[in-house]
Parts: sequence; C-alpha cells; structure tokens
Amino acid sequence: MARFTTRPEIVGTFGVVTSTHWLASAVGMSILERGGNAFDAAVATGFTLQVVEPHLNGPGGEVPIILATPDNEVRVICGQGVAPAGATVAAYKDLGLDLVPGAGLLATVVPGAFDAWMLLLRDYGTMRLAEVLELAIGYASRGYPLVPRIPLAIESIRPMFEAEWTTSAQVYLPGGKVPAPGSMFRNPVMAATYQRIVREAEAASSDREAQIEAARKIWSQGFVADAVDQFCRHTETMDSSGSRHRGVLRGEDMANWSATIEAPLTYDYHGYTVCKTGPWGQGPAALQQLALLKNFDLSGQDETDPRFIHTVIECIKLAFADREAFYGDPNFVDVPMAELLSDDYNVKRAALVGDQASTEIRPGTIDGFGGDLHFRAKGSTDTAAAQGMGEPTVAKYDEAPDETSDARGVVSGDTVHFDIIDRWGNMITATPSGGWLQSSPIIPELGFCLNSRAQMFWLDETSPARLEPGKRPRTTLSPTLSLRNGEAYMCHGTPGGDQQDQWSTIVFLLHVHFGLNLQEAIDAPMFQTTHFPSSFYPREADPGQLSLEGRLPEQTIKELARRGHRVTVEEDWSLGRVTAAAKDGERLRAGANPRFMQAYAIGR
Repeated sequence: MARFTTRPEIVGTFGVVTSTHWLASAVGMSILERGGNAFDAAVATGFTLQVVEPHLNGPGGEVPIILATPDNEVRVICGQGVAPAGATVAAYKDLGLDLVPGAGLLATVVPGAFDAWMLLLRDYGTMRLAEVLELAIGYASRGYPLVPRIPLAIESIRPMFEAEWTTSAQVYLPGGKVPAPGSMFRNPVMAATYQRIVREAEAASSDREAQIEAARKIWSQGFVADAVDQFCRHTETMDSSGSRHRGVLRGEDMANWSATIEAPLTYDYHGYTVCKTGPWGQGPAALQQLALLKNFDLSGQDETDPRFIHTVIECIKLAFADREAFYGDPNFVDVPMAELLSDDYNVKRAALVGDQASTEIRPGTIDGFGGDLHFRAKGSTDTAAAQGMGEPTVAKYDEAPDETSDARGVVSGDTVHFDIIDRWGNMITATPSGGWLQSSPIIPELGFCLNSRAQMFWLDETSPARLEPGKRPRTTLSPTLSLRNGEAYMCHGTPGGDQQDQWSTIVFLLHVHFGLNLQEAIDAPMFQTTHFPSSFYPREADPGQLSLEGRLPEQTIKELARRGHRVTVEEDWSLGRVTAAAKDGERLRAGANPRFMQAYAIGR
C-alpha cells in the first residue's frame, strides 16, 4: 500500500548525497559535479558539517566511517580517538569523581575526526586538500544562516559561557548576545586554522598525497597539537562535576595516535549482510537485534502494529543490556562477539521475549566475559546496580539542547550524519560527532573546542568499558552499510546517541520486511526506549520506558500500555533523524529526515 511521505524519495543515476543539513548535502553534491568521487564528497561534507552544525559536532570531535568500493569491499575507518596517557581510573578517583564528567577538559580524548578524514582522502579520494576544504572554510569565514536549534543551544549554556567558559562567549555571544535564528554566523578563527593547515601543507610539497600527510602531521604534531596541549595544561575549567579541572590530554597523545582502517563486523539477515563497527562502538547492538529478531515472524505486520513495536523494543532491551555487560575496545578487552551473534545464544535470549514488557535489565551470561552493570536510576543522585534502582521517572531523548543549563555545563550535545553514493558505485556513510560547543571551552587560537567522549568510560575496574590510557571509549556513533545478495546496497544512519541503533534498525526493518522505500521508512512513526543505562553523564536508566510518536494509532498505544510498557506519547514528528541512500541496480536512491526541517537528500 502507498504510505504518506513528506517529500519524494530521490532517484537518480549520477550521484546522491543525503545529510543532516542542506548546506552539507549541497557541498557534497557540488564535489560530485566537479568530478570528485563519493569519498572526496564525504570529506567536504564532513568538514562543512563541523561549521554549520557546531552544536552537534566540531573539529575536536570524532567519526566512524564505513565505505564500500565498486568491488563490494567494505572497510571501516576508525576516527575515534583514545584516552590520554594521564587518564586512569585512579587519577580520576583521586579527584573525588565516581563518573567521568559529561563536559569539560577531563572528558576529552584524542580528537580523531581530522586524521580519519585525511586517511579517507589519501587512500580513497582523488582531490586535493585545498579543494575539499574550500567550501567549509568559506562558510566559516563568510558566514552561514543559523538553524533555530543553534541559538537554542547557545541560550541554554549562555550562563556557563558568561561566567566560566569566556573563550566560548567570545565566539558564540557576539556583542554579548545570543545570535538570532536565521542570522549569518561566522567563525573566522576556525577558518584561519584550516587555512593555515592548507597553506603549510602546500608549502611542504606539491604532491597530493604528500600534502595530505603533511596536514596530518600539522594537526597531530604542529601548531594545532601545541595549542591543544597548552590549553589543557594551563586552563582550569568548570565541568559537570561542579568543580574546575585542567585537562590531561597532551600533544604527545595526539602525536602517538592515528586513524586506522579495519574490517567491519557483519551479520547476515534475510539476504542482507549488515556491516557495523566493532564493539569499540555500539554498532554490534544492531547486529544483535537482528540475530534476536531472526527468531520471530514479522510477516503480516506493519509499522503501526503493536506486535511489531513490542517485539522490536524487547529485542532492543536485550541487545543493549549486552552492550553494557560486554562491549569495550577489543584492543584491550576480549569481547565474545562470535557467541553474542551465534544462533544458539540468540535462540535462548529470544525466548526471554514474552507478551509483556520487561522492566529488568537482562544481559546474557558468558563464562569468563562481561562485567557488572552500574548506572543511575532516572531521577536519582546515587549510582545503582542493575537490581537496586530507585523510583524511575519518565525519560525522553531530545537531541536539541534546549533545556536550562545548571551552570556546570550539563547540556546535551548530539551528532550529525551523511550518506553518499557516486556514479561509479562508491558508497560511504559516516556519523561525525563530538567537539560540540557545549562540550568544553573554545581554544582561542583554534576557534573550536574539544570533545567529551571520555564520559562513556566507567571508573570501574570490573567494566569492559573502564577508563584506560590508549583505549577507545565505547562510542554510540554507529553508521550502517548493508550488502544485498553480496552487493553493496544501502547506507544509512542517524544522530541520537543511544537511540542511533534503535532508529536506524527500525528504518532498516521497515524497508526490508514491509517494503517501504527509503523516504517512507524514514517518515514512518518512530519509537524508542531509554530502558537501559545511558552512555552519557549522569548515566541514567529508565527501565520499562517506551516513547512513541503521537501519530501512531490510539489502539496501538493502548495495546502497548496494556502489555506493560510505560508509554510516553511524544510530539508527532519528534523522534528520529535518519538519512539513507541505496544503489538499486543503476538507480541511486536517497531519503532524508523531515523532522526539525534541516536534513536534505540531493541527487540526479
């Protein structure tokens, strides 16, 4: 049957670009039009998103990338930086902390995005550094129109900027005021940083690849690393612990790290091979959901059927419980992914799904693996073990940081995303994040701030995601690339923290099981849960909670409540920010999220 869509699914043969901001989509398409491939377009898109969505990502952040070449080889580029050498559980506990702060310099790991983009450009792109950075630099220097949520973010943390993070106030409170929605905003210092990198790289060599290598060194060992080092050493900043701390990140940490290329983790599901990052990210939780769902018959259902929503949510709960118990950087932790994705394990786990909603957080048991679960009950101030929670309150995810800051910088940030396919069959998906304007103060010499990704570590020696020097935090960033019958077919993803591998998986299921095209699947009423421990400070969980968009039929909502879900009915168009692209023979397809009126798909 035909479904309602807010806009058409884009169909073309030359190329498609879809992202969370129309300017970034336009930049990516312009690179394709100039003869660049999807990987050139990805780099230009990624740098543009840093400029035009500073409340959601920035140069000091990180990015996981999944790509496929025309021979259907799939690779993951890990642009997730690691914990500094000085970041140990003992060092943080000596400061009186039981959690890594959610904002401030103690929450910072090595910024990984820049090196990942350079690695992508060097090994898979065709264009020069100056060409792919040109448009992002132009927007930073000449200005871009502010989407409404950027002023909301600035207003929410304005007291912090004015009282504590004064270097950020100098950039984001021009003339001492919050800029108006739609006004032109500039960040000339950020533009100058990238202009200097290009200038020094071009002075180092006339060769394309040598220039890219020079840029990597300038970032990790040159003036950028020097400025980061000095800022972290000498600047005490207020953070979400309520105290002022210096950072532990040093120039040596940046010099000793570089992005890597690795094979994806995969799972075969109904003719599709779904590719995700390893368990240094939460991506395998999506694969575990599919391994569980393989045990259920979804035929005869649709996107509004309470049986479908109930089954998916209960599988999400089980997969994310395992995320908490088992996942961590596989360079440090032995994660039993083969067993977690095995048929035997998931047949047993799927048997836990009954007609009633579970209010327990139930990780599996695998001898010799896993750690204790700790989190805060929603609304509590105490860290609670899995079975010792206080009375939870209703939780809602809102990617816009539009609540009032508590003067310690506890304001939500989020993420951006894009998907690109070119006429040669190159395909790429990436979820850049971190270094958003709410994470830490602006480094005045650079025009940007550092990330707060270390908040995903636990200060608990028993946890596979415990803080350790040189270790990757278990990030929530989770792009998806799928092959169909062995050929690269679809790439998609979304911002949303812990919701990423809920919203993305749901869109995938709607497309695969119910035949919705990309735009129909993205536009369908969305749902989610905050049942399991959050990845973000203050690490709360809200067992049994289920959020639904109000567009779902009343009988669906009533039936889910009857099944024991603690239902919260959200605004009609408030959950999900998925974008997606697919290669269907010679046809290229793309769709983009209409919520919040920012994301756009472009193609011809």
